[in-house]
Amino acid sequence: MRINLTSVFVDDQEKALRFYTDVLGFAKKHDVPLGGEDRWLTVVSPEEPDGTELLLEPNKHPAVKPYTTALVEDGIPAAAFAVDDVRAEFDRLSKLGVRFTQEPTEMGPVTTAVLDDTCGNLIQIMQNGG
Repeated sequence: MRINLTSVFVDDQEKALRFYTDVLGFAKKHDVPLGGEDRWLTVVSPEEPDGTELLLEPNKHPAVKPYTTALVEDGIPAAAFAVDDVRAEFDRLSKLGVRFTQEPTEMGPVTTAVLDDTCGNLIQIMQNGG
């Protein structure tokens, strides 16, 4: 068994696609119309194009907004992404205007930072080995 797909709820799929590809550097994998405005829209790491997909899922279910709002208010990331160098990514993304809610912080064997994805989520980036 392996993880094939996970998702984050987003308030605007097109805005999310731009942020996750143009800013974070993921690559679009699938973009399938589902009727109306919704799409089956996934991104992947360009380093692992056949790896785990991230679904940019519309946040239309009535339970989603209270859930994601509570996570953001409590500072809890919706997802975590591995990076080689948290401080370098923090610098690169900050120059692109990304807002961080937590600057790079050492937490035992990992260094983490938390950013706002502009689509309703906090996302943690992490580096193993401090």
